[in-house]
Amino acid sequence: MSPFSPWIQPLHQSWQEASANGWTLAYEGIPTHIDSLGPLLYNLVQEHWADVQLGHVVEGGVLELSFKAPPALCVLYDGYLTVATETWHLHLCLEEHQGGPHNKTPPELRKKRLVSRAALYQRLNPDGKPRMWGIQFWNGAGESLMQIFLPSPFLGSDEDYLPEGKADYQKLSLYEEIRQIYVEGKKRIPYDDNPLKRPYLSVCRSSRCNPSRCYQPIVTALESAVQAAQLNVKVITSGCLEVCQRGPVVFYSGDRTWYTRVTPEIAKRIVQEHVIDQCPLKAHLFPGN
Repeated sequence: MSPFSPWIQPLHQSWQEASANGWTLAYEGIPTHIDSLGPLLYNLVQEHWADVQLGHVVEGGVLELSFKAPPALCVLYDGYLTVATETWHLHLCLEEHQGGPHNKTPPELRKKRLVSRAALYQRLNPDGKPRMWGIQFWNGAGESLMQIFLPSPFLGSDEDYLPEGKADYQKLSLYEEIRQIYVEGKKRIPYDDNPLKRPYLSVCRSSRCNPSRCYQPIVTALESAVQAAQLNVKVITSGCLEVCQRGPVVFYSGDRTWYTRVTPEIAKRIVQEHVIDQCPLKAHLFPGN
């Protein structure tokens, strides 16, 4: 993998789509590689969660989701961005989904699921004036995956339309910043690395993983070992990690490794021998044990 660069190489792509009611969508392309979409999406859901909405729009139906607090989880697992709140969660394929430890996903399906096109957009009324702003994502089959709705200067804090002539154009600052970074390449990404590539250790809490084997002592052991070593590695819990009936299961995102039948002592060794010394514990690797 090439080193992370905080500067985007612009695509210089723009196009329009007219609708039957006289409105037009004006798009500007955004690079879809992980070091572009990773920082963009992390920034929006972690730092601008109060300003944006997520949704899906097709003729005849619109889904809109709002954040009431910062997401409890925002990680990349097996190609999928996972964002979880207390009441809902989403998955968006930003890298090829390989299909767990056995790499079960067929190549053609990997390409179909992957975000293949992304664009910043403005929705123009019949007079050609922008009235909505957002980001659109498409998969490898050209199907609409998801939209992010950006702040509108015409809406107040209660999502009601402001009086005529009282638009708050300062709300377009987020749109303008995204455009400068990801469309024009005139401003750097606000990170020195890709936030979605920062390593983490995840412990499966799914009831499939031999529920009699408690996962919490594993979490505690990992947290203690990471803290003692002063590592910049998160310890989280997750749902099914695609390794069932061999719990407790631990996944290390740094090199996409699964461990099974982990004890607190093995958890400490994972941190020291694998994360620090880069020497995996072969007896507990999956597949292979």
